[in-house]
Amino acid sequence: MTKNIGVNEQALRTIFHECRQCGTCCKKYRKIVLQPDEVEFVEKMGGHVGVGVSMAAIREKGLTAATAEAKSNGKVFMIHPDDKGCVFLQLVNGKYRCAIYHYRPKTCRGFRCNLADESFLQLFGGADAIHLLGTDSFGLPLKTK
Repeated sequence: MTKNIGVNEQALRTIFHECRQCGTCCKKYRKIVLQPDEVEFVEKMGGHVGVGVSMAAIREKGLTAATAEAKSNGKVFMIHPDDKGCVFLQLVNGKYRCAIYHYRPKTCRGFRCNLADESFLQLFGGADAIHLLGTDSFGLPLKTK
């Protein structure tokens, strides 16, 4: 026998949405995984590129070797150093758009908006919270063990 916990089924149906051009994803994700062929373009267009290197790796191998190893392992990111979001995010007529939309990184292309709307957030007690379901911090599907 299942117990009814008072969940609004209509609210559950509203979890996934088409893009509303709210800009939240481009503001909240501060690191976007880049493919090797995307790095030069992002830099040329004025994007910020960083490499994921730990202090331990720098101490052990030195900055140059640790950076080269991280790059070869695909730990290169487009980064957003502040809360303003991606440098390519533009507000036009009240909607957010990507200035490099047709050339955006594959991670951005693969992102699917799954921000829970206001009614679903109320189930968790917070209209201010943003819940991304089934994705990691880069908007990619969670890997199962």
